[in-house]
Amino acid sequence: MTFKNLMTGNPSYVSRYQDAPNDQRQRADHLCWQLNQMDPSVGEARQKILMQLFETTENLPIVAANFHCDYGFNVHFKGMTLLNSNVTILDSSPVTIGSNAFIAPGVVIACSGHAILPEQRAAGIGTSAPITLGDNVWIGANSVVTAGVTIGTGSIIGAGSVVTHDIPAGVIAVGSPAKPVREINEADRVELTPF
Repeated sequence: MTFKNLMTGNPSYVSRYQDAPNDQRQRADHLCWQLNQMDPSVGEARQKILMQLFETTENLPIVAANFHCDYGFNVHFKGMTLLNSNVTILDSSPVTIGSNAFIAPGVVIACSGHAILPEQRAAGIGTSAPITLGDNVWIGANSVVTAGVTIGTGSIIGAGSVVTHDIPAGVIAVGSPAKPVREINEADRVELTPF
């Protein structure tokens, strides 16, 4: 089994950082750098870079400035997604993002972590677990989603939250650690302002 095969499988894993595919990470660094240097109005050229980065031609996201990911091939989009400015995805395990997801500025989605024991951290041992965001999820600005988390369909994560455990569908969750504060319901419907 190659390290890339380990990374693209769904189970969590523990490894040494020096075993990670550095060539794949450098590839992603270069593609992210290219993307972030481009004029936003050159849509076709940006799309080509996104296709290379995510290794797909389907369901490419809208990506604002200063995007970063570790590998790219481990990020999977199920439909339209907005990645606003300064979004970082540490995709050492699969990150699955549902259709119509809104990822606000400054969000970090981090599959990777470090060993708890200092001597293991010093030895370069790290952990990784997949992250799943359901359809119609909105992650508020400057929030962090940690390894192994699933956020249910239609849920909203309030700005500045740290999501360390699964969040059910159809709720607003806030805080550090993020906890559901209420369900989303019909009273939340807004009406368009006529102009």
